Amino acid sequence: MSVAVATNPSSAGEVILRLDGVTKQFPGVLALDKVGLDLRRGEVHAVCGENGAGKSTLMKIISGQYQPDGGVITYNGQERHFASSMEAQAAGIAIIHQELNLVPHLTVAENIYLAREPTRGWFIDKKKLVADAQACLTRLGVDIRPEALVRTLSVAQCQMVEIAKALSLDAEVLIMDEPTSSLTESETGLLFKIIRELKAAGVGIVYISHRLDEMREIVDRVTVLRDGRYVSTKEFAATSVDEIVASMVGRSLEEKFPERTRKPCEEVLFRVEGLTRKGAFQDVSFTLRRGEILGFAGLMGAGRTEVARGIFGADPLDAGQVYMGDKQLTIRSPRDAIDQGIAYLSEDRKSQGLATKMSVVSNMTMANPSAVANRFGFIDFVREAAIAKQYIDTLNIRTPSVHQVVKLLSGGNQQKIVIGKWLFRKSQILFFDEPTRGIDVGAKYAIYQLLDELASQGIGVVLISSELPEILGMTDRVAVFHEGRLTGILTTAATSQEEIMHYASGHKGH
Repeated sequence: MSVAVATNPSSAGEVILRLDGVTKQFPGVLALDKVGLDLRRGEVHAVCGENGAGKSTLMKIISGQYQPDGGVITYNGQERHFASSMEAQAAGIAIIHQELNLVPHLTVAENIYLAREPTRGWFIDKKKLVADAQACLTRLGVDIRPEALVRTLSVAQCQMVEIAKALSLDAEVLIMDEPTSSLTESETGLLFKIIRELKAAGVGIVYISHRLDEMREIVDRVTVLRDGRYVSTKEFAATSVDEIVASMVGRSLEEKFPERTRKPCEEVLFRVEGLTRKGAFQDVSFTLRRGEILGFAGLMGAGRTEVARGIFGADPLDAGQVYMGDKQLTIRSPRDAIDQGIAYLSEDRKSQGLATKMSVVSNMTMANPSAVANRFGFIDFVREAAIAKQYIDTLNIRTPSVHQVVKLLSGGNQQKIVIGKWLFRKSQILFFDEPTRGIDVGAKYAIYQLLDELASQGIGVVLISSELPEILGMTDRVAVFHEGRLTGILTTAATSQEEIMHYASGHKGH
């Protein structure tokens, strides 16, 4: 795939897109309040802010998914009003979504060229469709078959398909909303290589990421939003990550991780022995102590998520036993796991953790409906709302009311709702799969505090994370996986990123 754009690279530096006074109101929420932004050809312009700052809303307005309630959008020197994302795409504006926006039952190739399929006469040219998709995937350096169904892919692979889909549009403006949130370090490096090529071709890139450290490699300017309002725009080289964070949250953040209040005991709360699922993982055994945070580390495809799903009953096991204390559990489905006090918070909260078209209160209580039922078996709506309000306050969830539709909330607030759902269920074992994916530094700190508080209450927590600083900063021990096998269980205080990566690469055994 060639990077063919309609603009002349020699015009780099010229403003291609300008927003003036853009405002957007949702029921009970002023998402954007007179926000301004300009994007030059051949630059990467980062937009930073906490969850709920308005970043994704602004990007959806630029890409035609939302229409602004006020303000002016100027594109290529002309005032424009995009009535749909298709209209914005036709004009040369593409977006890589934070929340995956693919059709699961279609192939990778069909998703990349959805509604733009090459044709031969009246029919889709399937041979060219597959070849064009393969060219996009090859350029990204990923080993994904164009004929594969999207529903068979991992979250990280789906993210790469989203990126390939956007690149296939040969756009003049490319919006990247958390493009690296599910990617490995090597995949991120490949993406940055593509970004540099696009910059050289004169493409203007709007870049949103909560991984501020990685921005040093590619970002030219950075605009900060806070609570739906514009704060500042600076040359990235003339500022620092600490200054950006302070602008985002309105205060300085001295510590990335909270001081620990938990004191794990030697009592084994939970253990598994010889867990095996053919083709995914084999002979996995570990213990989880009361009040402990146990990390699951490893490279993509190492089997961390698969083990958690197997324990939770989401995928069948071929062998192995699961114990709560000394009691052996029989888990054939997620319902069995939930009844035994085990909860799993999926990394894909949109499709597997939430009913996004339902209200906050409905999501908060759906895992434990009997606890809000009256003696006749019907929902006591007053009690349900009171309980939801309690968790909203405890978890500091930003929502105008308990009846707000979940899809209108930010990613960080959505994640807190998933956590609240399982806390209300009184779960004793909590598997958190990439709980801070796509969440800003301020919200991350709040999630970390919550994990520590849960452990201090005697709950057993398993933290699955691709971010080694997060593993080192939050866990007591870390179980390292490589190609479906558990290669080591390390004491976090006595290990390092280098040693963990050594085990994750399969260079050491038990």
